[in-house]
Amino acid sequence: QVQLVESGGGLVQPGGSLRLSCATSGIIFSLYVMGWYRQAPGKQRELVARIDNHGITNYADSVQGRFTISRDNAKNMVYLQMNSLKPEDKAVYYCYARQVLSNVGSWGQGTQVTVSS
Repeated sequence: QVQLVESGGGLVQPGGSLRLSCATSGIIFSLYVMGWYRQAPGKQRELVARIDNHGITNYADSVQGRFTISRDNAKNMVYLQMNSLKPEDKAVYYCYARQVLSNVGSWGQGTQVTVSS
């Protein structure tokens, strides 16, 4: 059974930083593309960043240069380092895992990020 558990969300002031973590279990981690999505109130869920099983990354234009996604295949973990946070980054952030062969995906339960002074 696939399990994705996010942590690291919270309240931060504009310009601050947070590091989100996603612990995975029940998967062969090296065969999964991992991603972070976010959903703000009243908006659709959107891709923030993605890292494939070769370590290739891509980012939404809105976070390029501020956020960094990484993965630790030995620990079955994926991270999102968020710097220079803005109020518009406020959202629930979700970890997503997609198996490269079957394209079957799974979601975590989400972690709240609030950027406010």
